[in-house]
Amino acid sequence: MNRLLKDITGLFLLFWATFLFLSLISYNPVDPSFSHYTLPIPSKINNLGGILGAILSDLLIQTFGFISYALVILFGLLGVCFLKRIKAIDSQRSFGLFLAIVSITLLFGLLGIGGLVGDRVSSFLVKYLNYPGSWLLCAFLLLVTLLFISGISVSDFSNFFLKIRGLAKISISKKAGEKRDFKRVKSEELPIIVKPPFKEVSALEYSQEEVKKEEGKKIGAWVLPPLDLLNGGKREKVNLSEQELWATAQRLENKLRDFGVEGKVVQVRPGPVVTVYEFEPAPGVKISRVVNLEDDLALALSAYSVRIEAPIPGRSVIGIEVSNRVRENVYLKDVLGSEAFRSSPSKLTLALGKDIEGRPFVIDLTKMPHLLVAGSTGSGKSVSMNCMILSILYRATPDEVKFLLIDPKMLELTLYEEIPHLLLPVVTDPKEAASALRWVVREMENRYALMASKGTKHIERYNQKALEEGERPLPYIVVMIDELADLMITSRREVEESIIRLAQMARASGIHLVLATQRPSVDVITGIIKANFPARISFQVSSKVDSRTILDTTGAEHLLGQGDMLFLPPGSSRLKRVHGAYASEEEIKRVVEFWKDQGKPEYNLDILKEKL
Repeated sequence: MNRLLKDITGLFLLFWATFLFLSLISYNPVDPSFSHYTLPIPSKINNLGGILGAILSDLLIQTFGFISYALVILFGLLGVCFLKRIKAIDSQRSFGLFLAIVSITLLFGLLGIGGLVGDRVSSFLVKYLNYPGSWLLCAFLLLVTLLFISGISVSDFSNFFLKIRGLAKISISKKAGEKRDFKRVKSEELPIIVKPPFKEVSALEYSQEEVKKEEGKKIGAWVLPPLDLLNGGKREKVNLSEQELWATAQRLENKLRDFGVEGKVVQVRPGPVVTVYEFEPAPGVKISRVVNLEDDLALALSAYSVRIEAPIPGRSVIGIEVSNRVRENVYLKDVLGSEAFRSSPSKLTLALGKDIEGRPFVIDLTKMPHLLVAGSTGSGKSVSMNCMILSILYRATPDEVKFLLIDPKMLELTLYEEIPHLLLPVVTDPKEAASALRWVVREMENRYALMASKGTKHIERYNQKALEEGERPLPYIVVMIDELADLMITSRREVEESIIRLAQMARASGIHLVLATQRPSVDVITGIIKANFPARISFQVSSKVDSRTILDTTGAEHLLGQGDMLFLPPGSSRLKRVHGAYASEEEIKRVVEFWKDQGKPEYNLDILKEKL
């Protein structure tokens, strides 16, 4: 059927719908019709459709009663479908329309306004079911009709009505000091506190107001890069309404109650990637019963992932982290422009991303003092490593920090070739990497000898004395290995020995390690390496075993990927969830070119000749 014919058909159906509607609403029994015919035909006809309208309306009213108005709606819908080029409806909704006609016929027949057809149908049902049974069948058919046409389930209806009821309850203020009785008080009778998302000054605002003071800041012969080299600053906020959060909280409580866990969601904290629901269990409920329900809750909430923190430190509540349907982008520029990063005095401040409430999250590598990173392929591990390097490049000059980059995969760290911060070209050969690590151990020993000669125990105090005496201070050295597994396969003994020696002793000398691997197995991350790397980061891993290997606990298998990580601070067993910042390859190249334009690296190639 061509376009013109469809338009004509649609207009014709709309015409008939309008004509029938006018004829039905102006129906008058005294007008000439099949049931009331007079000769001669009266000159005045009351029906708006004339004699044809009078005949049609009488025929429809007598046969179908008020069900005739359904024909008006049907013709109108078909006309709109033709004009809007809407394809034929699916079989489910077609059957729903058929059920609608049957159920409405029965309903109007029981009410006595269904015409001849409705009267016959209702009489047949009343004969066998009596009136109560007929009304019950009518209600059942109407409900089934609604389910077929709308495509939603009974549970969705119940959640909708619970939501409406809960909104009315929330508006009623509670008396101060009122005690909750989990056995008697229903959960929807208590208000849920929705904490507003964290607000901060964006990097864009910062760049306009204060970054001018730091852009082009000259330290010796070097100039620090400006924030304008990075993308970001667009605030793509994911706004979740309080009603939506409240409805999810109710579904969460109901599902936990199904598993015999009584309690109440007392606070909701929406974030850029996940929303935290603080659940206060009833007295006598064991935490382990809640922790084991992560997968069941994810299924009930139709969420990609659910992670449970039990309990939240310092609180008598359990944190249930539910992934948002749409996640907010976290840009490195926003974190570098935040107050948290700018106020940190350390040259080795690393911008990791934002926490679950949207606050910028940074760490000081000098306090870690080393970092172990793990995550499966595509989890965001390499992007996070790049953000760590860029964080240092935005804070420190080549005189203050030197890099030793080891990249056996030859993929990520080679972008930083020729920046003046490098001690060596990016090392890609495992044998050369073992020699370079051996040199770092020798450098650590030499530094301790220099510090002992000046009576100091830490590099910062040594550098202060060196400046006072007109000597050159020692730069920090950051050793970054992008894939530890490759080194452990080729030169396991030499590499592990150097790493352990540095991890145990290098802190005070200003040498820090960042090790990354995509295979967190026990043959790569050995027990002695874990013991000397108290600060660890895990991105998404494939199993609970891998999560325990890197973090000593489960949870990393429930992460969302794309930079979602768990950070284990040194000296603590409490994990911190962070959404990693993102920096594109183009941004990295712009920062690298900025530093390359200022000078060339001074390589010490004798490092690779270090004897093993």
